[in-house]
Amino acid sequence: MKRLTLIIAALSTWVSLLVLPAHAEIKIEEITSPGGIKAWLVADHSIPFTALELRFRGGTSLDVAEKRGAINLMSGLLEEGSGEMRAQEYARTLENLAASFSYDADRDSLSISARFLTENRGEAMALLHQTIHAPRFDQDALDRVRAQVLAGLRSDLKDPNKIAGQAFAQMAYGDHPYGSAGKGSIETVSELTRQDIFAAHEAVFARDRLYVSAVGDITPEDLGLLLDNLLGELAPTGVPLPGPAVVTIEGGVSIVDYDTPQSVALFGHQGIERDDPRFFAAYIMNQILGGGSFDSRLMEEVREKRGLTYGVYSFMLPQDLAAVYMGQLGSANAKMAEAVEVIQGEWHRMASEGVTQKELMDAKTYLTGAYPLRFDGNGRIASILVGMQMDDLPIDYVKTRNDKINAVTLEEINQVAGEVLLPEQLHFVVVGRPEGLIASN
Repeated sequence: MKRLTLIIAALSTWVSLLVLPAHAEIKIEEITSPGGIKAWLVADHSIPFTALELRFRGGTSLDVAEKRGAINLMSGLLEEGSGEMRAQEYARTLENLAASFSYDADRDSLSISARFLTENRGEAMALLHQTIHAPRFDQDALDRVRAQVLAGLRSDLKDPNKIAGQAFAQMAYGDHPYGSAGKGSIETVSELTRQDIFAAHEAVFARDRLYVSAVGDITPEDLGLLLDNLLGELAPTGVPLPGPAVVTIEGGVSIVDYDTPQSVALFGHQGIERDDPRFFAAYIMNQILGGGSFDSRLMEEVREKRGLTYGVYSFMLPQDLAAVYMGQLGSANAKMAEAVEVIQGEWHRMASEGVTQKELMDAKTYLTGAYPLRFDGNGRIASILVGMQMDDLPIDYVKTRNDKINAVTLEEINQVAGEVLLPEQLHFVVVGRPEGLIASN
């Protein structure tokens, strides 16, 4: 135990020191294993530690309609034993290896993040192989994890932010998988069987939707062999991916009655795809409008000038199967109507008038300066590299991204503002009892 504590302390110190001074210093190479598995690698032999990121496209959107929540529940069960190991023995083995595996499922992907020491690489990958290929899904573990998921779903029914998110999704996407919660409902999760969990596992884990990155103490040759041993037995194809979602939400205001002194609002309309040539201009425009800094127009107008909220934000959400442009805020019931009106006004103002040269330069300075800070550890870098692959970005994107930001002109951003911002289609879902706000539906 003392040795394990020292190892973890050393790794924590190293991760805290790995803040890269310039993103251009990251050397990414694409490797192909002998068995044909492609991966992106950043080799760093200064510390005997590696982060491996696996991502499978599809995520909870692969759920069968009446089995919503199966893939989310399955991902929570992957660490509950595999092969001959039940949950407790599995957890002890992983701890003794000073390794960690984590699993996450969202609308578009299922992710596995593995962290391990070089000296334990073989044993850690043998355990991960067993996890992926021979999960137990024991009934007692299923019942225990299901109870945790159900407790979360019951909590979500009382969370105004979750209520707003689900209401917006239903209006925006209808019967598409995006229109219902990836965690499922109390009804669907309660009915899931072991057979459903095994079916969910089979749907997700396939070679045709796999993306891989590794960062740390491993050579291209060793990574290739590791990937073939770990993933070579995957089925070549999984279940078909769902088709695109049509964003059907129309402009207006919806109110979900909820007894709370502060209303929350989620607002948005159709967005643009990640591969749209206007994306960078829209990205900068959003930074100016409501991208999260205190200098944004929404923060200035809604919070600083009028004191209507502690925070208001806008963001682009270019998902795999639909793109939306959204925002959120919370405000006292007595102030929400005014906040909505101000946001609508700012949406109109930017769409019609665009931005100023100073706003553009300030946004560029912030976005280009903040970018290198994302690369603050092996695990974070591995996650970014997998995301780049899923977005079909070139391998040199890390080096060229800031150049693309700086290349956007004032004319381009103002044209995009008029095309991407759709004030008449902006819809607000407000959860609470806002005073003076009238629903349009």
